[in-house]
Amino acid sequence: MAVWAIGDIQGCYDELARLIDKLNHDPARDELWFCGDLVNRGGQSLEVLRLIKSLNERTVVTLGNHDLSLLAVSARSEKDQARVNPELRAVLFAPDREELLGWLRQRPLLHVDRDLGTMMIHAGLAPNWNLARAESVAREIESQLRANDYKRLLRQMFGNKPDTWSARLRGIDRLRAGINVLTRMRFCDIRGRIAFSEKGMPGTQRPGIYPWFSVPGHIPRELRIVCGHWSTLGRFAGLGVHAIDTGCVWGGALTAMRIDVEEPEYVVLKSDRPVPQGKTD
Repeated sequence: MAVWAIGDIQGCYDELARLIDKLNHDPARDELWFCGDLVNRGGQSLEVLRLIKSLNERTVVTLGNHDLSLLAVSARSEKDQARVNPELRAVLFAPDREELLGWLRQRPLLHVDRDLGTMMIHAGLAPNWNLARAESVAREIESQLRANDYKRLLRQMFGNKPDTWSARLRGIDRLRAGINVLTRMRFCDIRGRIAFSEKGMPGTQRPGIYPWFSVPGHIPRELRIVCGHWSTLGRFAGLGVHAIDTGCVWGGALTAMRIDVEEPEYVVLKSDRPVPQGKTD
């Protein structure tokens, strides 16, 4: 058995199919973990969703900000849905739309495998979160995404305020703050206030702002963390964190990390896509 975690796909179906072939993936034996942002920008989001959904029940997906954005658009009027880019429209108006979106909405925000000593998220953790707190926040949000009135959350979940998670928060502010940490955070200050405008490599941020995984005084983390979301960071291993978004959609690569071995192994598939100027995540 092999367990591989794969970085942000963002609609790059051709690269994903080739990478899975390169892994010699056996669905009867192996596990694939996807750290979120399955969709948007690569041109083949519908194909990506259909492929990953077709894999066996041992496949794990944690939701990213682009996945949540697709779900949020799906809760709007049909007229509004028709205004989004052609790639997302292909999903929103597909004959199997409800099946795909319903499956996506049931995915977790955080996955924990204590046997492997590993947890997977899309973006980051607040500096004052231990594993129990992170799991609690994620499960609270997941329960709302899976509830009968889930569209209420989808219509209100995006926004930069509050920019800090606190146990004192209630209602939509509490849920939005948790979503922002788990799916959008790269940099923050020592109190966990997210610096949304900072998207470059570590060292490019303004003073007093830190990569989320190196905030001074952060709570010790009990498990190794696998994450994506941060293509300008690239492949990173340190401080108990393994980041594997290597910017496939931006002309970088799609990266798989084997996590059921003592020392992680990597398989990389180089993208043939052009590198755009002024890219953002």
